[in-house]
Amino acid sequence: MLAAAERVARFFETRDEAVLQGAFASSGVTIVENFAPFVFEGAGAVGAWTAGMKAHLAGLEGLRHEFGPAQDFTVDGGVAYFSLPTTWRGVARGAPFAERGGWSFVLVGEGGAWRVRAYGWAVTGYDRG
Repeated sequence: MLAAAERVARFFETRDEAVLQGAFASSGVTIVENFAPFVFEGAGAVGAWTAGMKAHLAGLEGLRHEFGPAQDFTVDGGVAYFSLPTTWRGVARGAPFAERGGWSFVLVGEGGAWRVRAYGWAVTGYDRG
């Protein structure tokens, strides 16, 4: 199930939209992020989020993620939930940074794979230098 979260994280690192193929559910996606409009939902959610994320990532270099152990893991039929502690490290406009936070994911079984139906990101700490 972490494969879907890994794909989203790899997109952040590479900005390569191809890594998102099959990462999101085919419909009903909702994404909560820390950049406007903050909630991406409906038929165009993934496209709007992708464009917004690329703009949000402008000026960042060397972005790399580290996942902590998944928490609060629950599966009910074809739907799964877990929260994922995450640390991002990179360089923002010439200065190193580390951003800590958590992702909550809802995945659905679709086409023989787990796909992101929803996620929410929350920053819990930020360090420069």
